[in-house]
Amino acid sequence: MLQDSQPGPPKGFLRGAGALLVAIASIIALLVALLAYRLFFLVSIIIGVSGGAALVLHFWNKFHPVKEEDVNNKRPLGLS
Repeated sequence: MLQDSQPGPPKGFLRGAGALLVAIASIIALLVALLAYRLFFLVSIIIGVSGGAALVLHFWNKFHPVKEEDVNNKRPLGLS
């Protein structure tokens, strides 16, 4: 009799939407209970939003580059 040496998929208690709901509930519980977590969460959200804005600007400039004729004053200090 041969035994399968490959491990099967891990059997978790929660899968998919249930795990997501538990994660959201635990975040909300920590935000309500502890002030330090509120501050950390706020800073994390600010960093995430600014990173998302940087990503949007990066791809916008990658696919819509500034053309030379779009720049009005190429030498603002008058240097040659």
